[in-house]
Amino acid sequence: MERPLLVYTTFPDEASALNIGEALVRDRLVACVNVLAGMKSVYAWKGAVERSNEVSAILKSREGLKDALFAAVKTRHPYETPILLALPVDEVDPGTLAWILEETQAPPTG
Repeated sequence: MERPLLVYTTFPDEASALNIGEALVRDRLVACVNVLAGMKSVYAWKGAVERSNEVSAILKSREGLKDALFAAVKTRHPYETPILLALPVDEVDPGTLAWILEETQAPPTG
């Protein structure tokens, strides 16, 4: 059985996180997006140290949709290079896994 996948990403504001998150849910690439507002970031970008207010998001999906999910986020995201970290899940409650699999599309077969 396919395993769940969590993807961590950030957005410049809550509106873009929610809008892109909703599009990903509607496209059945994710079952849920958790948007966590109020994050302060310090990061290196193009040789400089930057500070900004950001919003983090956790996307709940399945491993077989990782490539399609990454592509969809990159297409919609306002950042030149959005952070996309795939976090494998070692254990999952059977009910949670069933919900994720039911609410996301089956990955394309090769």
